[in-house]
Amino acid sequence: MAAQVLALLREVSRLEAPLEELRALQSVLQSVPLSELREHAAELHLGPLFSLLNENHREQTTLCVSILERLLQALEPVHVARNLKVDLQRGLTHTSDSVKILTLSQVGRIVDNSDAVTEILNNAELLKQIVYCIGGENLSVAKALIVEISSVSPESLNYCTTSGLVTQLLRELTGEDVLVRATCIEMVTSLAYTHHGRQYLAQEGVIDQISNIIVGADSDPFSSFYLPGFVKFFGNLAIMDSPQQICERYPVFVEKVFEMTESQDPTMIGVAVDTIGILGSNVEGKQVLQKTGTRFERLLMKIGYQAKNASTELKIRCLDAVSSLFYLPPEQQTDDLLRMTESWFSSLSRDPLELFRGISNQPFPELHCAALKVFTAIANQPWAQKLMFNSPGFVEYVMDRSVEHDKASKDAKYELVKALANSKTIAEIFGNPNYLRLRTYLSEGPYYVKPISTTAVEGAE
Repeated sequence: MAAQVLALLREVSRLEAPLEELRALQSVLQSVPLSELREHAAELHLGPLFSLLNENHREQTTLCVSILERLLQALEPVHVARNLKVDLQRGLTHTSDSVKILTLSQVGRIVDNSDAVTEILNNAELLKQIVYCIGGENLSVAKALIVEISSVSPESLNYCTTSGLVTQLLRELTGEDVLVRATCIEMVTSLAYTHHGRQYLAQEGVIDQISNIIVGADSDPFSSFYLPGFVKFFGNLAIMDSPQQICERYPVFVEKVFEMTESQDPTMIGVAVDTIGILGSNVEGKQVLQKTGTRFERLLMKIGYQAKNASTELKIRCLDAVSSLFYLPPEQQTDDLLRMTESWFSSLSRDPLELFRGISNQPFPELHCAALKVFTAIANQPWAQKLMFNSPGFVEYVMDRSVEHDKASKDAKYELVKALANSKTIAEIFGNPNYLRLRTYLSEGPYYVKPISTTAVEGAE
């Protein structure tokens, strides 16, 4: 089949108006696996197809775009960056949106590939051209690409800012259109994942502006469109910089998160819960939350309530947040922090261990795994081990392989066993016989099935 593709490509390059050949090529390509095309990548000469895009012929352009979409997937991004630069530059200034989107998707592949992106970054002229070409577009794919390019290095961010593109994005972020605002904040959050991106946003006063918009959100009837994205932005910012500094400098962020947990809107509750999980994923963030005192205890009670009563999706998000909040690496287990996590745990409900065990017994693998993750998060903390040991039937539940039926659940149970078995305090708290059972489970692996013993019956054939 690939031979047919190569033959048709040769035909196309020979003819001036190869409509029939293009139709045939498009048809053949639908039945050729990508793996087969990749084997012949060196023979795929795409120059003639790109040349045909320059003629003002609608059907020919549509066919070429469709064919190129498929064939370009067979080429490595590095190959595209090295050998098709000129074609990409032309494509970016094409009059047809479909050609621009095709070209932008290839630039996106190059930006996502660390080897290929250096081809662009080492060629200042090409990078500048790509940035300026994209600048003329209001396509959301172009904006997303600008953020990707800006994230690569301080130099690439500099090209994007001098072209005015990032400034335009930031204007829209604080503009009146709430839907555009919601899209922009996602892109700005991506930029904030890099150190140079965060520096730029701080220098330009963008972080302060986002904080001010959150302050004004109470009086904006449309704030539910963009508020979740704005709160997520701060959550990510806090965990990448310093939770304490961000929360002290922007108290409205913490205030809004607490407020959102009181909401009747499951979307708002979900974002608040996710953000608490992100914020409390490191010790500094946990200490920031601890400082809010009884407010945080009440919030934990709400998370416990939602974990039991909300929709399956929100239950899972609550369980994931609990796992993140309660995990303490062994080297960070000071007496104070262990007392803190123990006190938090008791705030979740009257009998949190039983609550999560009840959730883990529900017939949904995702819920089962999320509940097991909670047990795994606390499994190396002595207070939790005592709770588990003293909870009737809990040790048996951990050892029982018949509870889990699917791969994800077996893996999640194995992680729990591993966390318990590798803890320095487990033998003392669970007792040696149980410790040895945990070690045996560990050495047998996650998918071990006990052989069924067969006894010979006298006189059987």
